Amino acid sequence: MGALCSLYGGRRRSSTRGLTSLMQMKLLVLFSFVLAVVHGQIRYSIPEEMNKGSVVGNIVQDLGLDVKRLKSGRARIFTEDSREYIGLNVDKGTLVVRERIDREELCAQVTPCSLHFQIILENPMELHRIDVEILDINDHAPVFETKEINIDISELALPGARFSLENARDPDVGLNALQRYTLNPTDHFALKELSRNDGTKYVEMVLQTALDREQQEEHKLILTAFDGGSPQKSGTVKITVIVIDANDNPPVFSKPVYRVSLPENAEKSRIAVTVNATDKDKGSYGEVKYSFSQSTGKEAKDLFSIDSDTGEIKVSGLLDYEKSKQYELNVEARDVGGLTDTSKALVEITDVNDNAPVISVISFSNPIPEDSAPETVIAMLNIKDIDSGKNGQIKCSVNSDLPFRIKSSSSNFYSLVTDQYLDREKVSEYNITIRATDEGSPSFSTNKTLQLKISDVNDNAPVFQRQSYTAYVMENNTPGVSIFAVTASDKDSGNNARISYFLEDVLVNGVSASTYISVHAESGEILAVRSFDYEQTKEFNIRVKAQDGGNPPLSSNVSVKIIIQDQNDNAPQVLYPVQTGGSVVAEMVPRSADVGYLVTKVVAVDVDSGQNAWLSYKLQKATDRALFEVGAQNGEIRTVRQVTDKDAVKQKLTVVVEDNGQPSRSATVNINVAVADSFPEVLSEFTDFTHDKDYNDNLTFYLVLALAVVSFLFIVSIIAILSVKCYRWRRERMFYKSGANLPVIPYYPPLYADVGGTGTLQHVYNYEVCRTTDSRKSDLKHMRPTQSIISLDASGTQTLTHAQREKLINDDFDDQQKPPNTDWRFTQNQRPGPSGAAATPEVAVGTGPWPNPPTEAEQLQALMAAANEVSEATNTLGPGTMGLSTRYSPQFTLQHVPDYRQNVYIPGSTATLTANPQQPQQALPPPQASAAQPEPPKAAQTPASKKKSTKKEKK
Repeated sequence: MGALCSLYGGRRRSSTRGLTSLMQMKLLVLFSFVLAVVHGQIRYSIPEEMNKGSVVGNIVQDLGLDVKRLKSGRARIFTEDSREYIGLNVDKGTLVVRERIDREELCAQVTPCSLHFQIILENPMELHRIDVEILDINDHAPVFETKEINIDISELALPGARFSLENARDPDVGLNALQRYTLNPTDHFALKELSRNDGTKYVEMVLQTALDREQQEEHKLILTAFDGGSPQKSGTVKITVIVIDANDNPPVFSKPVYRVSLPENAEKSRIAVTVNATDKDKGSYGEVKYSFSQSTGKEAKDLFSIDSDTGEIKVSGLLDYEKSKQYELNVEARDVGGLTDTSKALVEITDVNDNAPVISVISFSNPIPEDSAPETVIAMLNIKDIDSGKNGQIKCSVNSDLPFRIKSSSSNFYSLVTDQYLDREKVSEYNITIRATDEGSPSFSTNKTLQLKISDVNDNAPVFQRQSYTAYVMENNTPGVSIFAVTASDKDSGNNARISYFLEDVLVNGVSASTYISVHAESGEILAVRSFDYEQTKEFNIRVKAQDGGNPPLSSNVSVKIIIQDQNDNAPQVLYPVQTGGSVVAEMVPRSADVGYLVTKVVAVDVDSGQNAWLSYKLQKATDRALFEVGAQNGEIRTVRQVTDKDAVKQKLTVVVEDNGQPSRSATVNINVAVADSFPEVLSEFTDFTHDKDYNDNLTFYLVLALAVVSFLFIVSIIAILSVKCYRWRRERMFYKSGANLPVIPYYPPLYADVGGTGTLQHVYNYEVCRTTDSRKSDLKHMRPTQSIISLDASGTQTLTHAQREKLINDDFDDQQKPPNTDWRFTQNQRPGPSGAAATPEVAVGTGPWPNPPTEAEQLQALMAAANEVSEATNTLGPGTMGLSTRYSPQFTLQHVPDYRQNVYIPGSTATLTANPQQPQQALPPPQASAAQPEPPKAAQTPASKKKSTKKEKK
């Protein structure tokens, strides 16, 4: 087997081994620079049925690997199915057979049959595909499904007739599969091999010479199937050919006439006579069928029938001697080939006692009560027999084991009466069979069954299943919960067995039992009226009464003991040390205490019982956990190590006491321990125990309060910021939706007046300005005039009348913009251009450039200067002031703005306002002239200079 494996493996691996050592070195150098998955494939061929451990191939040589690489890469085999036929020997680098491989089980008739798996290596990852072809060996012989084949052939079969034979099966493939058949002997038959479209072979047996049953009835043949393996294997099957005879003999009856006698009361299906005919032929031609011939009368056919296979003639109707004393039956026998024979059967009828007594029920009392007295008449009967003589004389009786008997009152009349007292609970129903027998020979009898029911009488009290009951209920139960159910039975029936349950009024702990328990009247279910407490009541007894519905009713009692089961509803209580709200008691431990020194003992109790009262102790918190320990069972607090001078004088322990309930409950106790050798040393630290808890409590309260205040202020600030943002956003949206493309007016001239006194700007307006670094987001809000509106002109202030104010308001809110006043003119000094600049040759009169808008720095400087003088300003408005919005204080005077900003451009107008009403007006320059570059503005005034100018104006 090993040589064969090497042969196949060597043939498949020839391409791999053909690589030269130089080529392998180049490949190894190339692979060292590639950190990717390496794919390889190799194919082996092995025969099936190899022994476990047989070597399939050496992958170290075939794949160019190293044993160390297999170990470092954790080489393993991965198969798509869970069964591994091939294993990997990492130490030797060989593939071995792990378990027996049966090619027929693995692949059946599929060829080629191969096992596919991968060898996986890691670091770096490599994947090698391995295909192992399983070669077939001739390990199976051709096998027929049956051991013997039986073929029936008629002796009239002609030569050349074909008969199909069973094929043999060989699970091997190729040359090892089925190849040919042989048949022996060949005196009468020959074998013909045929092939199907799929290549499989089958055989037919051909008749060569005619068969003769009289010479040889059976022929024994042997069919042999051979495969093409080496050594060759074969399988055989026996063939038995049975020659069927031809129909050349008719059936013959054993008697020409059959005679028989039958009583007139012969029952149906009774065999009267059996006729018999034989046929010398065999097979189907020797089978005989019997029937009545056409000459048999219809009346006879109605009274008798014949079995076509057995020849039995049976009675099928009622025979009557008075109607006919004899019947003649003509019988015919016929084989399958149509040959026949005839015979007769004569049946004589004899007179017998063929009439049975007839029982008639005249009256019947059903049901009867179970307390009926003996001799109570149940039924009246009439019994007669139409026969005469002794055949008509009757005897009547009932079963002796029943409490009834028959009394004869007159001829053919009888009465059924009770013979003793009845008990319905023992027998509730009787089937009374009345038997009437005549004295004929043979005698006939008739049975009549009466079904008698016994009615119930309330003569049985309810009976409980047990003499006493014990029920269990868990404490802290829900009121109305079901505790137990008692059941009683009553042998009576109907209302007499209908049981009702009642709770007897007994005292439980001095009160009525109904305050604890209620009983369901129909089901006997015991319900809890209230919640029980095990610590108060552990058990109590009640009595339940069961009463039936009879008249008069009967009853019985039963005692029920109810046991309250404990529940872990009480936490442990610490008895020592006593926890007081006043002075603190401390346990004193000398510094010379040894290991295991008993500091104190925690004593606790649990009012529960059982496991719920099993207590355990453990140390939850301690100032120094390494110094103390608590006994889990006894609660003793002892030192774990030697007390040193470095240990703090004040030690605080927290001990948790838990019970063993489910869920467990616990209690904690704080123990103060003073580590000192003398009492004065303890006294200095003693009072600190009382302040720790208060200090911690106060600190926690203040921290929580501070956190709440900070959170509240933070939320209020966020809300305020969002409100301001929303308000400004809405104002911007309203401004841009209005379609007013207004520029920003960042400064305010001291005097707004009409130069010509035409009354065009005789009103004072309030503006609210929001400035940002982005001019597109600046906001200008036009406000209504106040009630006291001041007109600024050359002479001073003048208060407008009410009518003038109304007209001013209406003019301000007119949707249509009025054209500019043509009377507005500018003097030569007030033309657009730098403040106070005169006409020059370079700049024509009336064509000067517009002033540069103020920079952000200038605006900020002007506003800061104005803010510094707010405190010095008066509360009254004088000349040169203007009503501003609430954003700017009333004390803010526009005289503080630098003089070069006194030329104001009004949006939507071609006019420019001037601060000097005496100067003549002049039209605006054309748009072409405005394209000239403006001169740089003058330097802004300082706060000091502004103060001086303000004082001069006041003077």
